[in-house]
Amino acid sequence: MSPAPSTNFASDPINLPPPFTLVRLRESGDAFTHAIEIAAASGAGTLVYVGRFDLAEFAVVLEPNEPLRTARRAFHAGMVALTDALRAYAPPNKPVTIDWPDAIRIDGGLVGGGRLGWPASAKEEEPPPWLVFGAMIRTVAMTDEEPGVHPLGSALEQEGFGEAGAVQMTESFARHLMRAIDTWQVEGFGGVAREYLSRLSPEREVSRRIDEQGDLIAYRIGANKSERHNLLKALGMPSWLDLNLGGPRL
Repeated sequence: MSPAPSTNFASDPINLPPPFTLVRLRESGDAFTHAIEIAAASGAGTLVYVGRFDLAEFAVVLEPNEPLRTARRAFHAGMVALTDALRAYAPPNKPVTIDWPDAIRIDGGLVGGGRLGWPASAKEEEPPPWLVFGAMIRTVAMTDEEPGVHPLGSALEQEGFGEAGAVQMTESFARHLMRAIDTWQVEGFGGVAREYLSRLSPEREVSRRIDEQGDLIAYRIGANKSERHNLLKALGMPSWLDLNLGGPRL
């Protein structure tokens, strides 16, 4: 694969473990879109980062070796890594949870989430040439409104994360993504699925599992029926993203 295009600018250093290759964009950039644009040429491990004060925004290129219909489960590995990255800096007993399938809340407040992209021409029964997992986490609430005006939205600063910002979240995500992928390789996807399910927002009297194509199957305890939540359909529009804001919903 050819090396990632150089778009580095002077800023705080980001230390990524091998085999990641860093691509930095200016504040006006879009990490997810740019990663998709360069994925074919840059290859696995390319991590695109946007240097913003208010958001941790990054996207990583993956090259799965299984059919697209099952390879999308890489999204769950990305979400596990993202929540682990946050937990590493969270204050004690501060809950970090996932709203199926893609939104992340800290102590109930929405801070961002993950998304997944793949080539439009990719076939379900063939390995895709690449996938892109992208994430945004609100680090600082950039609003003049009083706290409590948007009770469902939050930011790391408001949740007591101290000095942990975009650089720290990006570095932590890269380390934890390697761990999640290693878990998949050693234990099979079941290990990743258990980690992901343990992070879902609690629901009483419900048993849940992830099937081979990444769908969530929920069983109501005591009822002889199940409910399927389709991953492919849900990934079509991130539940946490406000397109007008260009970031997580408030």
